[in-house]
Amino acid sequence: MKSAINVPDQDNFQVLTEHDDDHFVYDPSYLGIKRSDGLVFIQITLNEGRSTDQKKLLYKTIAEGLHREAGVRQEDVFINLVEVKRENWSFGSGVAQYAT
Repeated sequence: MKSAINVPDQDNFQVLTEHDDDHFVYDPSYLGIKRSDGLVFIQITLNEGRSTDQKKLLYKTIAEGLHREAGVRQEDVFINLVEVKRENWSFGSGVAQYAT
């Protein structure tokens, strides 16, 4: 997955949460995609600048990987990218490590 969008080694920070039925709301057929209760939401915050082709490869790589490794239906993989400018990161110590 990381190679699809050129992510540096060790750049891996994740927040995983699970929600009960009362706090998990989705449309089971938005855009004609038949979703199940096995739906997985993935939101990735990343630096802006990747091409549309890179993003498409990322989506495909994630969906295929989750299907192959965990049996998740590809229709149940919902991915959202949040692109930010490089200066909007601090990885610690109050320093903007990516700011130029």
